[in-house]
This record gives sequence, C-alpha cells and structure tokens, in this order.
Amino acid sequence: MEEGTLKSPSNREGTVDHKGSVDYGDADPFQWDTREDCQVRQILDRVADKWSLLVIALLDRRRLRFTELRREIDGISQRMLTVTLRQLERDGLVKRTVHPVVPPRVEYELTPLGGTLHHTIQTLVSWTEEHQNEIAVARADYDARAAAEESTGVR
Repeated sequence: MEEGTLKSPSNREGTVDHKGSVDYGDADPFQWDTREDCQVRQILDRVADKWSLLVIALLDRRRLRFTELRREIDGISQRMLTVTLRQLERDGLVKRTVHPVVPPRVEYELTPLGGTLHHTIQTLVSWTEEHQNEIAVARADYDARAAAEESTGVR
C-alpha cells in the first residue's frame, strides 16, 4: 500500500490529505452522521423503523383506512400507528384523506415519493429472502462459537 493510503472499515482504500484527514470517497463510513441534528440520519431512522416499513409495504398500490392498517400490522398499538402515520405524512411519504361523512372516514395512501421508497424497501426484502438461509447458518455458527467461548471463559 502506498504512503498516505489507509484501509477504511469497508476494506476500501482512502487517501490522507496534508492535514491527516482521510477521504474515503463514496465509501465514507461517516456519511450518515450520528449527530441528532443530521437530517439524513433522522430520515434513515424514520424509514428504517419496523412500523414504517410495514405501513409503507401495506400501502403499496392501495389506500387503507386506519382500522385496516391496525388489523394488518400485528402487535402495533393504536398510539404507535397514529405516531407512525403522522411522521410518514410529515415526511411526505403518506397522504391522509379525510372524507366528510358521518362518522368521518380517513384513508391513507403512499405519495409518489413514498412509492419510490417502497421500491427500495422491496429490493431490501428480496435480498433478505434470497440470503436468509446463509444468514441463518452464520447465526448458528456464531452462537455455537459464542457458547464454546463462554464455556471456556474466553470472551
């Protein structure tokens, strides 16, 4: 490796400038800043939340009422669904429509922006389905190693 070149955590090379700062290019491990005021981090936290992922998946190509969403999402409380829908609406991913009838009927649907996110989520789900057996084997191997290390006191 050349002088002034480092390996980043992703095993890709980065270059060091005259001040000692490392430029990782597109592989920058700090691209999603962990500071609370980082917009990218806040958005990733929101859309990667398990409830948000389920809501976005359920709203793909159809409108649903609040009660339908709640019935479809096992384990979500009314309050958590309300909070999740409000956050997704605020971010422009979900559209809320109130129909002026008695009792009021409220429907939710993905916005065009939310639809683009659904495509990304579907890609992640497909990857997970494709590799779930490999992940299960890796987990079993890890658990066996961890148990062996714990029994010998090496951990």
